[in-house]
Amino acid sequence: MPSVTHEACQVGSRWVCTMLAGMDVDFQTGSFLSLSPGGFHRIAYLDWGNPASDHVVVCVHGLARNSRDFDYLARELASHCRVVCVDVVGRGDSDWLVDKGDYSFSTYLTDAAALIARISAPAPPVAFGTFRSRRSAAVAPKRIDWIGTSMGGLIGMLLAAKPGSPIRRLVLNDVGPFISWGSLYRLKGYVTGVVSFGSLGEVESHLRQALSQFGPLSDQQWRHLAKHSVYEAEEGRLQLRYDPGIGDTMRGARADPEFPMGPNFLSGIDLWSTWAEIQCPTLVLRGAESDVLSRETLVRMKAGRPGVESLELPGIGHAPALMSYDQIAAVKAFLLR
Repeated sequence: MPSVTHEACQVGSRWVCTMLAGMDVDFQTGSFLSLSPGGFHRIAYLDWGNPASDHVVVCVHGLARNSRDFDYLARELASHCRVVCVDVVGRGDSDWLVDKGDYSFSTYLTDAAALIARISAPAPPVAFGTFRSRRSAAVAPKRIDWIGTSMGGLIGMLLAAKPGSPIRRLVLNDVGPFISWGSLYRLKGYVTGVVSFGSLGEVESHLRQALSQFGPLSDQQWRHLAKHSVYEAEEGRLQLRYDPGIGDTMRGARADPEFPMGPNFLSGIDLWSTWAEIQCPTLVLRGAESDVLSRETLVRMKAGRPGVESLELPGIGHAPALMSYDQIAAVKAFLLR
C-alpha cells in the first residue's frame, strides 16, 4: 500500500495534528512485525501520552476503519494515561496480507498479543557512558485496558476470555457476544471493491452516507474522518484505507480456531461461551438504534455476570463515534477508576 500523507507536521517520529477542535495534539507513530500463516506483516499504531505511564489503554477500530477514529478520545485520555491506537492488519497504515484468507481472528489475536508484549515490556535503562542505571528503567505497565469498536470489541472479548489475560478493564463499543447474520452482512456491505474519489469533498459525502449511524457529528468531525479514511493512489485519486480483501474473511471459507461458534450459529455469531469466561469489569456502549448489538443481547450480557455497566445512546446506530463529550466522559470515568 502506498504511503499515506496526513494533515500534520512531522517532527522526527512525532506528529502534531491540528484537526481537533483547534487544539494541537501529538502522538508518536510506531510499528512492529507480526506473523500470519502467509508470512510476516507490519502492524502500525499511534502512541499518545506518556510512554512511561503504568496505565495503557489500547484502542481498536471496526471492520473497515482505522486508528484515527480514536483521535478525539485519545486526546482526552492522553493527559491521564498512555493510549495506543492500532491499525488492524489490512487497514490504515498496516500492511495488506497477500493471502486474503489470513484475515482472521487467529491473525488478529496474534497481532494483538504481539502489541501487548511490545507495550508492556519495561523500557530499557538509560545509559550514561558505559554505566547503566537500573533506577532509570521504567517498570512494565500495571494496568492495560482495551477499547474496541465492533470488530475491535470482538478481538478484546476473545483476549479478555483467555486464561491469564492482562486486560484489566474492557470497553465494548456497540458489540456483544451475539450478532445476527443479517446485521453482519449489512456490515459486509461497507467493504466494497476498489472505489476512488476525486476530492475530499467526495470522500466526505460518501462517509456521511455510509457512516450515518455514527450519529450527529459536526462538519469538522466529518472532515476529520474523511481526511484520515483515504490515501492518495495513482493519478491523484483517493482510495479508502483498507484492503478490499478483508471482506473475504466474512464468507467463512476457512474455519477459524480462535473464533468459536456457539449453538445458535444458525441465527448468527454466537460467542456466549466466550462471554462467560470474561472476568474483568466491562462497559458496554450501545447505540439505541443499533441492529448489531440488540437490547436483548445487552440485557443478557448484564444478567449473565456482575461488573457489567452500560450506556445507551439515543439517535445513534452502529456504532457510536466516540467523539462527543458524553461518550468520551463515560469511557474516561470508567477507565480512570
